[in-house]
This record gives sequence, structure tokens and C-alpha cells, in this order.
Amino acid sequence: MTGMLADKITIVTGASSGIGAAIAQAALREGGRIMLHGRNEAELEALAALHGKQASFIACDLADAEAASQIVNATIERFGTVDVLINNAGIFPRSTIDTDVLSQFDPVFHVNVRAPLMLSQALIRHCREQGKPGTIVNIGSINAYCGADMILIYSMSKGAMMTMTRNIADTHGPEGIRANQLNVGWTLTQGEIETQRSMGSPDDWHTKIDKTGAPRGSLLMPDEVAEHAIFWASDKSAPVNGAVYEVEQYPVIGRNRAAGK
Repeated sequence: MTGMLADKITIVTGASSGIGAAIAQAALREGGRIMLHGRNEAELEALAALHGKQASFIACDLADAEAASQIVNATIERFGTVDVLINNAGIFPRSTIDTDVLSQFDPVFHVNVRAPLMLSQALIRHCREQGKPGTIVNIGSINAYCGADMILIYSMSKGAMMTMTRNIADTHGPEGIRANQLNVGWTLTQGEIETQRSMGSPDDWHTKIDKTGAPRGSLLMPDEVAEHAIFWASDKSAPVNGAVYEVEQYPVIGRNRAAGK
């Protein structure tokens, strides 16, 4: 096989739909062998079946503390090793300081922070045992820096992931471990479509995007995000470690929208 991920064994969490599915498809096109993770077993099975021996799948809930070890162990059992971990899965319930933040905090942090941490731990331990390098790509969000008014806890979780990424890179770089994060902007996924529908938005809301938030007049697409994820998962992004890269249509840091056009 040829391609940026040729002969690399890659775990992609949240791979049954949206950005995760797009990353998995791109990784397979680039020669990788993939362990697809998600909660929808039927969707995962259908996706894996399209790629024969190049893909396998495991369905489990990242809220379960044992999920990380299950995913990594299943990958090693199926492919013999793990080279790349792409922590994509996440949940994004709406929350403000006035909502029931206590009931939402643990579920969001279990999936968005604890699971990527435990998966990273399992990958690093495996790489140590095998005496080999490893690569982690964390799919974050531009909301890690501040966040919109209705996603307080989600934004906090992505900020925590950003610190985790940098800490792992700084601590474990000498062991051959690279960890980088993509802070992704507003993307047109099925999950976003369903969220907008639940909020009463019309079906064509995504065709009327203000250019303040999307300068080209349309949202990011999952396939576009996937191309960036593959680059950071591949050796072509070496030796960069601990980077936070913004996949967005405008400069995120220091932008002054109050100044107008």
C-alpha cells in the first residue's frame, strides 16, 4: 500500500458518522489499516465491510471507564499493534451557567477528556512495550479558547484537551510520542444538523451562513477536516509536537469582530 498512512494501524474514535467517518475514509484511502470506534454497531459494520481486511470495528461507549483499554486491546488483537490514535469522538450538549451544569459536567468530561486521556495512556504504554514511536491527533474545537454562549461545559472540555495535548507532547516527546490538536471550526455534520433542527432552525439554515462566521459563505465540511487530520497523523507533519492548529476560515486569536468589516 502507498499513501501517507501506509502500513500504519490507526484508531479513529467516533468513526460511525460526521468528521470521524470522513477521517476513517481518508485514512483508508491513504493506505492505513483502521480500527473504527463508535456506538452504532450497524453503521460501523457497514463501513468496515467496504474495506475488507483494511478495517475492523468496535462498538462501545466512551463514558465507560473500561472503553479505552477495550479499544486498544481489540486493535492489537486484530492488527498486532497500534501506531496512530485519533481522538475524535465527543459530545456537545448545550449548557450555560444557568443550566444544570452539575448533571452535564461528568458525562461531557468523561467522553471528551477522560476517554482521550485513557486512550492516550494505553497507546503510550503499548509503544513503550514495543519500543516504537506513536502519534496522537486530538480533534478539538476553536471553542477551547472561550466558546459560544450555549456550550460552556463543552468549551471547558476542549480547553482541557488542549492542555492535555501539550503536556503529553512535552513529557513524552523524548519517547517518540507526538501529540497535536486540531481546533476545528463550525462544521456541517449530521450531528450539527440535528442540533440545529432541535433548536427550531429551518432546514436550509446552512445555506444562509453569515460571512462574519464563515467568510466563504459556507461551513467547513467533514472531508475538509479529515484531510488535515491525516496530515497530522502522518510522518509528513514530523517533527512538530504539541501544536494546536486551527482548522478555521479566519484568524481565531485576536480577531476583533467589534471593529466591523
